[in-house]
Amino acid sequence: MIIGLTGGIATGKSTASHILSEQGIPVIDADIIAREAVMPGKDAYEKIVAFFGEEVLLSDKTLNRAKLGEVIFNNSEKRQKLNQIVHPAVRSEMKKQAELYLSSGNPLVIMDIPLLFESKLTHMVDKTWLIYTHPDIQLRRLMERDGYSEEQALSRIKSQMPIDEKKELADIVIENNDTKEELKQKLRRLLQEVEKADTIN
Repeated sequence: MIIGLTGGIATGKSTASHILSEQGIPVIDADIIAREAVMPGKDAYEKIVAFFGEEVLLSDKTLNRAKLGEVIFNNSEKRQKLNQIVHPAVRSEMKKQAELYLSSGNPLVIMDIPLLFESKLTHMVDKTWLIYTHPDIQLRRLMERDGYSEEQALSRIKSQMPIDEKKELADIVIENNDTKEELKQKLRRLLQEVEKADTIN
């Protein structure tokens, strides 16, 4: 079974991902794969350079993410083009890794995808798990974690799909309003339930 793990900014998705990994569950991280997909020599890298030119490269020929971000920030056409290059490469690599884990005898694989619902990637997974935090707690955590003012933190939260909207879309909602230890216990119980269901089937 492939589980799509998602959340919102400062809801604790990365913490959950780390806990699951510690439990011996293979975790495929979309962000890591997206970074690797645009390394020199990769197909997506060549396409980006061909389209955007060498001015989006650093002196060591790796991608200048800040520069590329500037280029696409106010240009929806160029942003779309970048997504058309990067997204298929990331999806293809994630599928390949998941198939490898499953064929190696792992009954469960986690795909950690921050924009699972926004990018309409639910077709890649069997079930969706959402790490949910009450919006008030999410705001406080983000301010504490990154040193943002309330206004800065709110603008970042508002740039994403509202966490309550994601709650409506997820198969399983894991409340993360308390401690890391409590989140760990919830995830362990969930894994036991999945194992039990798998045994019955």
